[in-house]
Amino acid sequence: MSENNKKQFGVWMDSHHATIVGRENVDSGKFVVLGHEKVNDQFVHTNENAANNAERDFIHKLFKDITAHMQNVDELHVTGTGTAQEQFINYLKETPQYKNVAATESTSNKMSDDSLIEYVAAQFK
Repeated sequence: MSENNKKQFGVWMDSHHATIVGRENVDSGKFVVLGHEKVNDQFVHTNENAANNAERDFIHKLFKDITAHMQNVDELHVTGTGTAQEQFINYLKETPQYKNVAATESTSNKMSDDSLIEYVAAQFK
């Protein structure tokens, strides 16, 4: 799965948090944490429709914040809890600049930044 000049990234995410991992020099070097993203929904919604719309908007904002860390991505491994990984991969497929990304996914519990770096590095060996 790995070639030295590919831009490889890993993301651990759930529906409210994400940790983004990538290489030090974009396409070479060790994997490092590029950033953490978090969405806060602190609004009180008066009805179920408003709550559902707000949740959809917040998850799309999280997706946009994640992709801001991943310019010209070639390969991506997404892991985490819940269904957010699958939603994120579908979001990428629908976004023209990311539609050709080779994305894989798995399920995992929350892990430390160091553990995530090791996990992502193992996915691209």
